Amino acid sequence: MIANRVHSIYALENLSGKDTVIHELDTRVKLILAFAFVIVTVSFNRYDILGLIPLVFYPAILIPLAELPAKILMSRFLIALPFCAFAGITNAILDRTPALTLGNFVVTLGVISCITIILKTFLCVMAVFLLIATTPFARLTRELLRLHVPTVFVLLIEMIYRYLGVLSSEAMSMSVAYKLRSVSSKGIKMKHMGSFVGQLAIRSFDRGERVYAAMTCRGYNQDQGQKRGDRSAVLFSGKNLRVRIPVGQLIGLVIVIAIFILLRIFEPLSMLG
Repeated sequence: MIANRVHSIYALENLSGKDTVIHELDTRVKLILAFAFVIVTVSFNRYDILGLIPLVFYPAILIPLAELPAKILMSRFLIALPFCAFAGITNAILDRTPALTLGNFVVTLGVISCITIILKTFLCVMAVFLLIATTPFARLTRELLRLHVPTVFVLLIEMIYRYLGVLSSEAMSMSVAYKLRSVSSKGIKMKHMGSFVGQLAIRSFDRGERVYAAMTCRGYNQDQGQKRGDRSAVLFSGKNLRVRIPVGQLIGLVIVIAIFILLRIFEPLSMLG
């Protein structure tokens, strides 16, 4: 079971090796696009369901273009669902102001707020999942550094992500050892849980030190180099930054962000209503 959990941690990244139009986009284009989409999504107020609905086109179009299995993405979203649902249900209970009537059923502002929170969470989580599923993690962290995201922050994300596998591997080996010594036990007994977690922490620290030492010996460097881009590229100059984005992708990025802004300003479904 733990082995399946370890595999599921990196299941999205395993999809990033495909050869599709979305996978071939410049990493910075995908980063900026995902960031802009999240900003536009969270900018809607908590009662604006109609304004959010057109934004569903973003994951609905990108998922088939990137040839990603929607089932995997939805299963990952279900992990975040209880947290947003709890916040939404709290609003539904506390805010009982009537908003509209459907037959004999009165829809309150709290219910609308609940649906809006869940929809916002769905859209933001899907944007992040699409970014991860179409971009190798090493390339993603490299481009974050090139975009002047603080090095400490990027390294923290990178180490947490990679060491999840180390932690899971240690937990799996300890669990197997425990079961071999306790054949009649179906799982780890509560009275042994404290020592199990303590030993897991100690072994994980030791394993982490060995892994980092091995990375250093193999030339790991937090300042990752930049590859030369296409000649038909637009150059952005900064103090210590040279970012090249192909002209065609840059134009597409501007157009899509402009669509996001127009959907935010005019809200077509609200205008129709």
